[in-house]
Amino acid sequence: MGKAARHFGTTPARVRLLRAGALLAGGLLLAGTAYPAQAAAPRRNAAGTAAAKSPAAAPLRTASPAKAPSQPGTGSETAAISLTSITPTVPGDHDTVTVSGTVTNNGRSTITGAHVGLRLGQGGQALGSRSDLSATAGRKGLQASDGSEITGHTQRMAAMAPGISRPFTLKVPVEDLNLGGNGVYQLGVSLYGQDRAAPYGHVLGIERTFLPWYPDPADTQHTRVALAWPLVDRPHLDARTDSDPQQTPVFRDDRLAAELAPGGRLEQMVSIGKNLPVTWVIDPDLLATVDAMAKGYKVADDGETIDKARPGSGSQVAKRWLNELKTTVKSQKVVALPFADPDLASIAHHGRFVPGTLGHLKSATDLAAETTDTILGVRPRTDVAWPFEGAVDRSIVSVARTAGADKVVVGSSALGAGGLNRTPNSPRPIGGGTTALVSDSTLSNTFNGDMAMAGKSTQAVQRFLAETLMITMEAPNTERSVLVTPPRGLAPSAAQSLSTALSAAQDGKWMTPVSLETLEKASPDREAQHAVPGSSRYPAQLRKGELGTNAFREIQNTQASLKTLLSILSQQRRVITPFNTAVLRSMSNSWRGDASGAGTYRSSVAGYLKGLQGAVHVMDKSDVTLSGSSGTVQVTVENNLAQEVRNLHLELTSGQRQRFQVGDPQVVSVAGAHRKSFKFHTSAKANGPVPVVAQLYTENGEPYGKPMTFEVNVKSVTEIVLVVIAFGLLLLVLAGARMYRQRKRSALAQETSETSEALETSEAEDGAEREDDAEADDGAGEEDPSGDDPHTGTKSAGQEAVGADPKPDTCAEGSEPDVSDEKVDR
Repeated sequence: MGKAARHFGTTPARVRLLRAGALLAGGLLLAGTAYPAQAAAPRRNAAGTAAAKSPAAAPLRTASPAKAPSQPGTGSETAAISLTSITPTVPGDHDTVTVSGTVTNNGRSTITGAHVGLRLGQGGQALGSRSDLSATAGRKGLQASDGSEITGHTQRMAAMAPGISRPFTLKVPVEDLNLGGNGVYQLGVSLYGQDRAAPYGHVLGIERTFLPWYPDPADTQHTRVALAWPLVDRPHLDARTDSDPQQTPVFRDDRLAAELAPGGRLEQMVSIGKNLPVTWVIDPDLLATVDAMAKGYKVADDGETIDKARPGSGSQVAKRWLNELKTTVKSQKVVALPFADPDLASIAHHGRFVPGTLGHLKSATDLAAETTDTILGVRPRTDVAWPFEGAVDRSIVSVARTAGADKVVVGSSALGAGGLNRTPNSPRPIGGGTTALVSDSTLSNTFNGDMAMAGKSTQAVQRFLAETLMITMEAPNTERSVLVTPPRGLAPSAAQSLSTALSAAQDGKWMTPVSLETLEKASPDREAQHAVPGSSRYPAQLRKGELGTNAFREIQNTQASLKTLLSILSQQRRVITPFNTAVLRSMSNSWRGDASGAGTYRSSVAGYLKGLQGAVHVMDKSDVTLSGSSGTVQVTVENNLAQEVRNLHLELTSGQRQRFQVGDPQVVSVAGAHRKSFKFHTSAKANGPVPVVAQLYTENGEPYGKPMTFEVNVKSVTEIVLVVIAFGLLLLVLAGARMYRQRKRSALAQETSETSEALETSEAEDGAEREDDAEADDGAGEEDPSGDDPHTGTKSAGQEAVGADPKPDTCAEGSEPDVSDEKVDR
């Protein structure tokens, strides 16, 4: 107890008696015995001096048990206390500890006659182990171990109606705390008062925290702490790029711009981390994405087509962020995760059963080294694997080795201390040439979540300080090496709190920050656990968030389709990088807990790839009519891509080969944004309709795209020949008849001319006697002066000849012939 908690004139023996009484009263409280709550709070006499009533006398009071709470401790959770600051976080000999915070009435009635005070728990003794820290942090309500209120350092509170909060500030000199030797002490802040439910003085709320006390560091070995500083974000790119020469990337959204801008999460991570002794753990996909932003990008939200993409807004902030990061990491160590931070646990539990999945890991590791070196100008380490939250089993370790890692970050919840009664060193060999870098789960999870609320930040800082000091005090003469891996998506407020805690522990002189490389050199503890657990020990809650086997099947289907598309492209580089990286992003740890988002992403990538494949296709064709035993059929291939396609074969397949046959397949090569027609020779042995299928094939014989089916209608060869012959014979008959008529008319005309000449001679000789006969003959000659007799004229014959020999119809098609597509060979 501190001096202010003692009665005036009390002796040390009296102090020990008071402490014993407090513990006894607490034990009765836990046993369910009612006692007057006034005994737990100090009273002031008329002179204003503090007089602490001994809790040991509480059971002797005659207060009616009916007036006490039916469930002891229930009333001590009426009010919520939040600690917004503790200064200094690690006090020295002559410091004054200042505790500030707020009290909120969560009850149903007004709190009156209240004050806030401090309590030093565990009878003023230092906590003995890290398990004591966990137990203290998990307690609710007033406990016997919380100790008595320190008198002389309280603050009265005005009445508080339900839901009302009021601030407080308590100050106590360190010497009044009467702390012992080096260690971690439990410090409590309680609200004492009454309400309508319990109209007597009692504790209405309590909040506990930890006070590190390290006045004599000379005889202890520092704990070495390596802090991994994660730079990881969710995917913002899929496989879409513009068709321009620069292949401008198309983002799924523009949210990354806000993350990189001043005050954004990623901007804060770099700003805070550059002043800390940390090892940077970076997802190279983030670097590639920001680098793409800096060079100019477009944004098309999910469901929008590329032609509707709008210019991105984050190019300038991306440039600034990259420059800041480059400057920062020049003097610090960098670990590059496999590209896109693949979910090793999901791959181990589901993906490895899908052929081809494991092959992505080595590619991701190689791409990680190249990307980091190119963008940041540093050669990163790529031999470290970091499974999600450090949870592992033997299959996960095996998958990590496949990725090229011989160091695996493992949470201490998976690899415990074994037979040791202290925290082991981080490095532990686990067989197969692999070393587990054990991350302290408690320290790593201390800064999980948003620390924007001052109360959460204060408690996290004090817990970190308490844990690291306790590790030091577990074996003061033995140096320990501890790894801390905060969450991948560390919030800026949590990063700031972690920075504060790290600096305070370093100033407290019990901790020394080191790099991950230095940490690995620590000697492993033989007694610690080295056996990696089996898959049955993997946390069930984490397993629920994994990518399933079907997800990996979808990913591999996309990969297979990509391989097919690449086989026909003349400029593969325009497609291979965007899609290969999108496939890796489909397996990212960032999809944990977001199954819907993961599915949408996979569908988006597969859909875009399907669209590119469909841009090369056989054009639809109308049915064809061939009126002959052989002919040529024309089929057109369209290429709507921006580059030439080749290495394709176009094949026509007859549905009835015994009746209708087509020529051999043809090699297809079509320029970008063009279409090209290919002619196939055909032969028919019978008449009637025949279905024909046009299909593109790759060089290895795999079908490419959808087949196109059309119908060829072959007319009867015999019918055509008979019609032609009959028509020819008819022409010959008509021509003969015409010639006969012409000759007959010519003979009749000649005979008439000779008769006319003889009559004229006879008339000249007879003279006037035969004048009447000559006149009669002259009248007969005037009836046909023009030679227009139907049997002798030629005009009608000429008119008949014009339409008598029509040109035969040789169209190879039906009612709508397509002369550009088909040619008929006679």
